[in-house]
This record gives sequence, C-alpha cells and structure tokens, in this order.
Amino acid sequence: MRRTTVIRTGLSAILLLGTWATAGLAPAAAATPEPTTTPPASTGLLSAMQRDLGLTQSQAKARLKAEKTATALEGDARRAAGASYGGSWFDADSGKLTVAVNGAERADDVRATGATVRLVTHSARELDAVKTRIDSLSAPAGVSSWHVDPEAGRVVLNIVASARDDNDVQSFVEQARKAGPVKVEETSQAPTTFAAGTVGGDPYYTGNVRCSIGFSVHGGFVTAGHCGSAGASVRGWDNSAIGNFQGSSFPGNDYAWVSVGSGWWTVPVVLGWGTVPDQLVRGSAEAPVGASVCRSGSTTHWHCGRVLAKNETVNYSQGAVHQMTKTSVCAEGGDSGGSFISGDQAQGVTSGGWGNCGSGGETWHQPINEILGRYGLRLHTA
Repeated sequence: MRRTTVIRTGLSAILLLGTWATAGLAPAAAATPEPTTTPPASTGLLSAMQRDLGLTQSQAKARLKAEKTATALEGDARRAAGASYGGSWFDADSGKLTVAVNGAERADDVRATGATVRLVTHSARELDAVKTRIDSLSAPAGVSSWHVDPEAGRVVLNIVASARDDNDVQSFVEQARKAGPVKVEETSQAPTTFAAGTVGGDPYYTGNVRCSIGFSVHGGFVTAGHCGSAGASVRGWDNSAIGNFQGSSFPGNDYAWVSVGSGWWTVPVVLGWGTVPDQLVRGSAEAPVGASVCRSGSTTHWHCGRVLAKNETVNYSQGAVHQMTKTSVCAEGGDSGGSFISGDQAQGVTSGGWGNCGSGGETWHQPINEILGRYGLRLHTA
C-alpha cells in the first residue's frame, strides 16, 4: 500500500489488514499516541457506548473499569468453584462478576476472589452436555440458535416467532427438551451473515463480495470464513492486491485469515471511520457475559451493546456455526468480518445476525482467541 493511500484512508486501509474483514471496512484517522496514563478507551469508543447503551461519559468509564476487573478475576473465580462452577456473567447494576455455583461448599472460596455468588441446580459441565446433545440434532430453518444461559440455569433455545407453530420446529423443541433443562424464547427474525455485494468505499474484495478486516495478526489479518475460501485472492479498496485466504472455515465455524503483501502492512488498530478516533488493540482478554462490547464495520461504523451469551450455536441457512458469542450490537450487510472490541481487548470478528441499526437487532461474532489458536496466529498488539 502506498503512502498516499494511507493519507487518503487515514490508516483505515492499513487496518484494512487488521481491523475488519467481513464487515466491509473503510478508512479512519490515524491512531493518536497514547498518553503517559493510558485511558480506559478512546473518546470515540466512549461516545459510542453513551449513544448505544444510554450512559453518561463518567458511567461509560466506570463500566469499562468494572468490566476490566471482572474479566481479570473470572479465571480465579472459576478455579475456586472447581467442578461446582455453573457459569458467570457481569452484572451491570452492581458492577461485579456473578458466578453460579452448584453447591454451597465452594461458595466462600468463590466469594474470596471478589465475585458475587449465586447457588444453582446445574453445573456448567451439565448444561454444556445438554447443549452438546442438542447440537447433534438437525435444526429446521425456524430454529434460530441455542446456548447455555448460566443466569437462567438452562439451555435457551431461540425460535423465530413466525415459525413457532411449524411442525418441524415443534418437533425440534420436543427433542431438545428431552436432552435436559431447556427454555424456549422467540426472536423476530432468522440470522443471516452480513457480507455484501461490491460497493464503493474502502473495503476489501474477494470475488464480488465486500468484507472488512477483523484484526491484524503478524503476517496478515483475521476475518469471517463466509467471506472467501482458502486460496481466494483479496483486493483492497483501491483494487490493488493484498494477499490470499490462507485458511477458511464456514459453516461449522465462521473464521478465516488472509496473508498480507504487495506493499500492505498491518497495525494494531480498530478503525474509527473518521467519526471517532481509532482504537488501539492491546490484547484479547475475553469479556464476560453482560459486559459492554463495541463493533466497527464499513456499513454502519461504530455501534455498541452487551455480550448476551457465549458458546451459542447459530443456525444459518448455509448450516450451523458453533461456539459463537451473541451480542445486542446491531449490524447490516457489509459489516461481516468486522472488529468486536471491549475496551482495548479484541473479542472477535462479525459473523451475522438479524435486524439492522435503524430498528435494532442482534449480532454474533466468532471469538478471536479460537481463531488465533486454530491457525497458530499471533495478534498484533500495541
């Protein structure tokens, strides 16, 4: 990529190598140098949290600080719970991590870590086994997704409201209930991926599909698998060659990585699209359920919401995708592959969802650490 390109896209094309892949990414201003005392997040991310979560700036800062604390202690709390661990989530009202525990004998050990304890009937291992049995079933189109909900203490099965009376859906629900404790909820639409046809702007292209970069890794960037197959060539916003898909998986998973060359390079930044400052990426610590999370994509730019569920199976028309994270963040066509970030920690790449950023919706992302582990990649961090 040439220096004139960098000026025009303001690091967005650079990050085009490391910010969003399937989300149809565009350029943003260059990242500002970090002050001596690192702030909790860029002003742009704070602004997006205020807009989408209804927070004041001070509330957004306090929430990021509390979420960082919760993320840090989640591992210790899980180890303290041992086999009694029933799952965990961030409680925005209390600002603390809540840990479900199956049995009172380990409750004090968990409290000693700083977490709040809730006694439950089923352990996470038991609920995961229920979900695994449901994963083995063949889901009809009217079934949207399913995941373990530690707060509810059961597997939540989401069905499309208009298909609630469909015989195949009813049969699936009946089979799912036989697997263990199940709670059925309705959603308004079926999930779809967020790739888009070729349009103007600053995306990357593979064939006639526009996608955005997820996050820079050493040697390339990660993105969504439905954006291209292994070996497919990738072009930048200026139609110059970037590299090729080195690995891709969809359905089953929805992740891929693209090599970078031809004068392009990678940077540890999530683009702000010229409307908010770019966000530096400093790691990939996974935020707990309930924590705030923001997404960047070329179609709808910055939007924020909450982590709603983890390890959810999403039933796309092309087939089921496993181990996804569900969020309340909106997205639209062309946002696929874009960056999900919590504070300065990379979370995942945009896969799909339902709804839009006018009326709202839900979006799933493929967790970043799974992608890094699958391909042996190293995240490019600041």
